[in-house]
Amino acid sequence: MTSSVDGLVSGLSTSNMINQLMQLEAQPQTSLKNKVTTAQTAVASYLSVNSAISGFQSAGKALSQLDTWRAIKATSSSPTLSVSTSASINATTGSLTFNVTSLASKQYTTMAVDTTPIDRNSDGKMDSTTQLAVSDKITITTGSGATAKSTDIDVSADKSAAGIVNAINKANVGVTAYVLKTGDTQGVLQFTSAKTGAANGFQITGLDGAGLTGTSPATTAATDAQLQVNGGGGSSYTVSSSTNTFANLMPGVTLTATKLENNVTVDVSGDSGSIADKFQAMVDAANAALQEISKQTAYDPATKKGSPLTGDFSVREMQQKILSSISTGLSYPDPNWTPPVPDTVPPSTAPKINFGSLSKLGIQLDSTGQLTFDRSKFNNAYANDPATIQTAGMAFGDQVNTMTTTMSNNLKAIQTNRNNAISDLNDQISNWDVRLAAKREALQKQYADLEVALGKLKDQSSWLSGQLAGLSSN
Repeated sequence: MTSSVDGLVSGLSTSNMINQLMQLEAQPQTSLKNKVTTAQTAVASYLSVNSAISGFQSAGKALSQLDTWRAIKATSSSPTLSVSTSASINATTGSLTFNVTSLASKQYTTMAVDTTPIDRNSDGKMDSTTQLAVSDKITITTGSGATAKSTDIDVSADKSAAGIVNAINKANVGVTAYVLKTGDTQGVLQFTSAKTGAANGFQITGLDGAGLTGTSPATTAATDAQLQVNGGGGSSYTVSSSTNTFANLMPGVTLTATKLENNVTVDVSGDSGSIADKFQAMVDAANAALQEISKQTAYDPATKKGSPLTGDFSVREMQQKILSSISTGLSYPDPNWTPPVPDTVPPSTAPKINFGSLSKLGIQLDSTGQLTFDRSKFNNAYANDPATIQTAGMAFGDQVNTMTTTMSNNLKAIQTNRNNAISDLNDQISNWDVRLAAKREALQKQYADLEVALGKLKDQSSWLSGQLAGLSSN
């Protein structure tokens, strides 16, 4: 790049002149940069609107799901028996009375042992305890029948109670061992199953006669939790679980027992409150979408200033479609319609059910153009005719999902087009960078050459002046 020093000959600020000329030359590029800024602002606004539309879409989709309408709630007559529910298409309502006759437990096998400290290495340090009269290998068998698994554990290196504990715990066979000190020279060697339930019991061999006074291990067997269920008509049946939790006794309901007790009743009913929450969430999401569209397309006549999407009719139309979906009422194809046999009639010809105003679901438009939800009205309608309200609610949720999916896809397409346009503009801006750099270099050279030419003229002028002065003196 040509460098120059301002006006050494001419006295002009050539740098300022070049900068001003470059501002004029850069006006097309500045215009492109302004377009990029405007387009980026619009893209951010489209993203904001699409985020609100997506929230509305998710809320509508939730309403269209059968799981939503199968929501249940459960109560227990016992404060010590907890119940929980989960959404499931298999969930049912009803009542169950039972006795908790057994709780799940682990197997405990114990044996009193001698733990007198000894100096195994004859170095004066008590580094072990009395060696037990056991074989070199202890066998632990877990499970039963076809699933039984036996593991031999080598304890020959250290047959003390502590050594046996370490060897068994390292083997990781689903049984833990430890020593409980009961005195200075006595303790209890205890083995415990890792899990509760009768199927998780174990057998241990190789310890017979190794306890104090030649005793063998004593076992408290693992047990299952059991419920004796009142089957009606004086009949009953027993349900077992390897834990204190019963997950499959009633579809969608989980029970957890903590103590033995009789005549526990669990009541399961439909949870209309949970469904109402879904409707409220959808109304809130719809209002959020309407407000965001209004914000991004607003125009202030006082200041005569618009928002980033003021002139975008497609976005403003989304607002009208949302409002129209509420104000025009609900109509949907009869889900119970059966086509003729043979099926020569397309499914689209299924008869329509005109549900009418969405106020039946508790949804209305207020005077400000916002949606409101009347929870009490919905709960009453659902209690009086749950089948009709469910069908209508699912149909409405499905329509909302379909409408907002189309809106979201359109917004994504607009964003893609705008981003492509921004990319093209940035390419043009980059090209202008090269052109403007070349133009600045040309101007700098031009003004530098001008200074050189002026310098030569000044030198010639000085020479002529000298010559003329010499002639005059002669």
